[in-house]
Amino acid sequence: MSKVSITTDYAARDASIAINSYTTVLRRPRVPHEAFATYWRDVHGPLCSRIPGLAWYVQNHFDREQDAHLWPEIDGIAPFADYELDGGVEIGFASADDQGVFNDASSILFADEQNMFAATIAYALPDGSRTLVDRFPDPVPNGDDGADRIHVHFGAAGDDAQAFGAFMTGFAETLAAQPEVLKLRLHLPEAYDNAEPAPPAPNVDHQVPPERSLLAVIELAFETPMTRRAFFDSAAFRATVDGQKAHIAYASAFAVSGVYTYVRDKTLTVAGLRGSRAAQLIERLGANNQVKSDVTELIHRGTLG
Repeated sequence: MSKVSITTDYAARDASIAINSYTTVLRRPRVPHEAFATYWRDVHGPLCSRIPGLAWYVQNHFDREQDAHLWPEIDGIAPFADYELDGGVEIGFASADDQGVFNDASSILFADEQNMFAATIAYALPDGSRTLVDRFPDPVPNGDDGADRIHVHFGAAGDDAQAFGAFMTGFAETLAAQPEVLKLRLHLPEAYDNAEPAPPAPNVDHQVPPERSLLAVIELAFETPMTRRAFFDSAAFRATVDGQKAHIAYASAFAVSGVYTYVRDKTLTVAGLRGSRAAQLIERLGANNQVKSDVTELIHRGTLG
């Protein structure tokens, strides 16, 4: 597993992402998964990374084959019906002006979605997301680090967004305070409106059923699946069950097979510049010449000097 710090919490480094979005993605049914994942990582990813204004771009790839015990079954809380996903994406900005620059240039990106996505839903987070704890020193992960990572999507029991958000915030704070939780990131987006489909990608579905309009997402990381399962049996987690029943109507969890970072703090990562797999090869072979300024300038700008 990737190195984990028991003394340092790196959560504060995400605070620069003032505005964020969390997009759920579903691949086209006739596109083989390997082709989909490769295209998303190495074709679509570098294209998105170069759109001006972007400060933060992370792909979370989901594994449909992982065990069914990702999240506890709780009486009164049902899984979302017909809800399969292949990933969750964060696209973030340092300011509203930067977001405007990105939006003005983004048609070239969204025109590419139809090549591998059947459905994408972009949930807006105008006040950003919140990382409550992060024990992983690496700020730009590019792959599977061996940690047990899940994203849990929650649907509100009712339409009171303020009450739902308040509960989810307290719930996330309770979970993040437990030592077994190595990372927790909370997304509390605005309610999604089918009348204003997002992102504006042609030939891609952007509609959600009512139970998925008011959504919250918690990203969790544990050392192992055994650690996760033991945590769900802990007194700290069991103490949250009544509150969950009162505020949550739906919950579905997705296993993360890899986390790929293309832009952080307005700066292209090697994955953003070269593609995820190329970046992995560069790191594996220790090809430090490939990350020097003359090479990166040549690749990015097409010129030397």
